[in-house]
Amino acid sequence: MNLAFDIDPSVLASVRRDPEEFVRELRMAAAVKWYELERVSQGRAAEIAGVSRAEFIDALGKYGVTPFQQTGEEILADLNLLEPRREPDGD
Repeated sequence: MNLAFDIDPSVLASVRRDPEEFVRELRMAAAVKWYELERVSQGRAAEIAGVSRAEFIDALGKYGVTPFQQTGEEILADLNLLEPRREPDGD
């Protein structure tokens, strides 16, 4: 599918990008933001951006976005669920 929209040439000049660069950066910025908002997965975001998942994860760092969609507390809670429960000593 192709999307098309008009952009004044002064916009490209102000961001110092040629049309192809502008489109690449626009796709990446949209993918990163949608990932950050948890609207898409890493894989889908990479697809939107037109890059591999590894390249997308690298781009997340450049944009200051964590590659993890869980908070630290959520990860710790999940880990606690995985720990084997110990029975109290009956001595």
